[in-house]
Amino acid sequence: MSAPENGKIFRLHDLQRTCQQCSLQMLCLPGGLSDGEMERLDNIIQKRRPLQRGEHLYHVGDDLEAIYAVRSGSIKSYTITPDGEEQIVGFHLPGELLGLDAIGDGHHPAAAKALETTSVCELPFERLEQLAHDIPELQHQLLRMMSSVLKSDESIMTLLGKKTSEERLAAFLISIANRFAQRGYSDREFNLSMSRNDIANYLGLAMETISRLFSRFQEQGLIEAERKLVRILDKEGLRRLAGNLPRHANNSGAAKEG
Repeated sequence: MSAPENGKIFRLHDLQRTCQQCSLQMLCLPGGLSDGEMERLDNIIQKRRPLQRGEHLYHVGDDLEAIYAVRSGSIKSYTITPDGEEQIVGFHLPGELLGLDAIGDGHHPAAAKALETTSVCELPFERLEQLAHDIPELQHQLLRMMSSVLKSDESIMTLLGKKTSEERLAAFLISIANRFAQRGYSDREFNLSMSRNDIANYLGLAMETISRLFSRFQEQGLIEAERKLVRILDKEGLRRLAGNLPRHANNSGAAKEG
């Protein structure tokens, strides 16, 4: 992976902001670390300059150099289909890690691109791997996160492959709402940083279908939508429409449907 264009990488200490002070700590890092262990972790974490909308964090095939935690903003991950088109496989919100899927063979199987101005924490992998060897709880957390990614991929592909277009969009909105709630934000009103086209790509639907479903959900009193702002008026109604969902169904794609 190439260095940032302006060559600047800032330590979290330069911002007087450590993992211990970060409100997202419990989402992306293990609990139960001693002050000394947390300080060792702080010492390897770097804060890159903010990514601008459309800027890549890494590309398909790049060497694994670091694991990344989203601090603010959002990122989409995608692969390239044989005909050269994007296939979105995940959206990543504050407190979520990226790059774990590259640990297997040392290369990123998907690209990561900022959906808006986005700040990330960078954990150089070699140093993280050594630290995880020294701190068992950190190693266990990384293994749990890798397992969660695998479960999410398997579950969402299975369930979305069997769901109708209405159920897919309802499930997506419920998933986003729950993830915002986990971060201490409202699960009833939020901005979707991804475009309608990106949502369609991710859910395996046509963009016209997504637009029609947003209109239908509004007519049914389930949501209000104004550009990127979404207000959920009837979360239980959406949940019933979505059907049974895996708890971690966040980051995978589905086959195309009209």
